[in-house]
Amino acid sequence: MTAGLPLLSLVIWVPIAAGIAVLATGSDRNAGLARILALLGALAGFAASLPLYTQFDTSQAGMQFVEISPWIETFKVAYHLGVDGISVLFILLTSFTTLLVVIAGWKVIEKRVAQYMAAFLILSGLMIGVFAALDAILFYVFWEAMLIPMFIAIGVWGGPNRVYAAVKFFLYTLLGSLLMLVAFIYLYNKAGTFEILDFHRLPLSMTEQVLIFLAFLVAFAVKVPMWPVHTWLPDAHVEAPTGGSVVLAAIMLKMGAYGLLRFSLPITPDASHALSGFMITLSLIAVVYIGLVALVQTDMKKLIAYSSISHMGFVTLGFFIFNAYGIEGALVQMISHGFISAALFLCVGVLYDRMHSRAIADYGGVVNRMPVFASFFVLFALANSGLPATSGFVGEFMVIMGAVKVDFWYAFLAAITLIFGAAYTLWMVKRVVFGAVANEHVEKLSDISSREFLVLGLLAVAVLGMGLYPLPFTEVMHQSVNNLLSHVAQSKL
Repeated sequence: MTAGLPLLSLVIWVPIAAGIAVLATGSDRNAGLARILALLGALAGFAASLPLYTQFDTSQAGMQFVEISPWIETFKVAYHLGVDGISVLFILLTSFTTLLVVIAGWKVIEKRVAQYMAAFLILSGLMIGVFAALDAILFYVFWEAMLIPMFIAIGVWGGPNRVYAAVKFFLYTLLGSLLMLVAFIYLYNKAGTFEILDFHRLPLSMTEQVLIFLAFLVAFAVKVPMWPVHTWLPDAHVEAPTGGSVVLAAIMLKMGAYGLLRFSLPITPDASHALSGFMITLSLIAVVYIGLVALVQTDMKKLIAYSSISHMGFVTLGFFIFNAYGIEGALVQMISHGFISAALFLCVGVLYDRMHSRAIADYGGVVNRMPVFASFFVLFALANSGLPATSGFVGEFMVIMGAVKVDFWYAFLAAITLIFGAAYTLWMVKRVVFGAVANEHVEKLSDISSREFLVLGLLAVAVLGMGLYPLPFTEVMHQSVNNLLSHVAQSKL
């Protein structure tokens, strides 16, 4: 609480309330009003999230802006919110991304406008709830509830195979989450409470830790997604509308990784150490193998989707090498990937809105007709390749530095992704952007509008700002990461 305001509740419920208000505008006859209300709601949500950063005490490792109220007293379930240096940046990223999605869909979405805008506003509040919840049942409610608006977004505004992709996305994530609920109930029976921070202090045997770790892993690995439970993501990305792809890549994938940090490592530290080799192996397979898979893609969205899986392999690698460089680098990589993947999907959306094709072979020479767009696209592609002075370099460099301290070969294999990333991203850019104008469809292309320039420009500032001066991001997380590492280092046995 700051100045008497429940900031976290505001950040969660303002976009949800705005989404309900947008929904109340009804049919597309009121589309203009729906758009304006959605923009105001997204702006209000983003504005409410800013004090979480500006008033955050970077010298403290514990939870801040804490709110707690009784909820289901019979089972000691509370409406308990709070953020630390690990979660606060993801709340800002979520509210910022939601604002961009509303602006990006301003003219693109022409049917069921109110429902589209409402889905993403409500989704924003639910996702922020995941990052802020300090009660396991509250976390689980937000975790499951956010599937509904994304399911609707893919199923209603998606591509030709949208129903298949939406159902696959829903079933994968729902089934994985059921084991997480089982783990929560077991921990409740041991601790007598659903408080997540009390779970961290619970003494557990090695057998208990391993079983709980595996239950959490199923839920969080699907969401990351880690190899081999990644197959839902390319389908979801390809069929989702541009806004859905942006939110999936920028926010939803981060929730699985966030769950590993909030639950797996502090609740089951001994099992985390014991199974670290297994986790590192899965991470390196994602980095190397999925990078190779991305090389052969012919659809721009699918290529970027596989790129996301490869980059998230870097994140899980950073977590399980158990040093500050690795974990902070992984967190920086998560924020950076949120900016870059959102930008790349928005770039593909700009092209798709004009030509209704995502096939790389249908393009060529786009720079001749869209020079401003091409400049943004090349910048984000280079950032995705890990170019120094962009945000894509900072996190990967820190993770590689942390991996070197543990095992040179971990670092060597992880660094291969920089080569693969450059290969598949620049190959796509070369064929889409450069060369002579490929066909009459490209010939008729027009450069980006002021609205599109605003969205891509904001992301370009974020990518370059984080790449040139990452300190404002790293200093927020430093104390919380050190606290987590000291906790994980203490055996519960």
